[in-house]
Amino acid sequence: MQYASNLDRTFHALADSTRRSMIHALARGKAQSAGELGRKFRSAQPTISKHLKVLEQAGLVERTIEGRIHRFRLHQRPLREAGGWITRHQAFWTGAVSQLGVLLAEGVGDDHK
Repeated sequence: MQYASNLDRTFHALADSTRRSMIHALARGKAQSAGELGRKFRSAQPTISKHLKVLEQAGLVERTIEGRIHRFRLHQRPLREAGGWITRHQAFWTGAVSQLGVLLAEGVGDDHK
């Protein structure tokens, strides 16, 4: 159940284009402050803070505090878990579609006998 809940939070966080862009910006590996991220997106600080909170709750970013500066770094494990989930489901549906194609081809062949 916890795994599903983590996936829900990850996909919810990824559903927003600004948050995906933040993840992309943080993927370069360098921790960035909320202010640095805010300047990249030309958004008000409260908006950036809300986005960062969603990313943090999903486990996608990790916050460290240096004095008054809050720095954020990408945490890749939830992305890998979501990627694994997608890969498993893609394999299932690819197999199901292939099997359907075979069954349909066999059914078409039966009509012409």
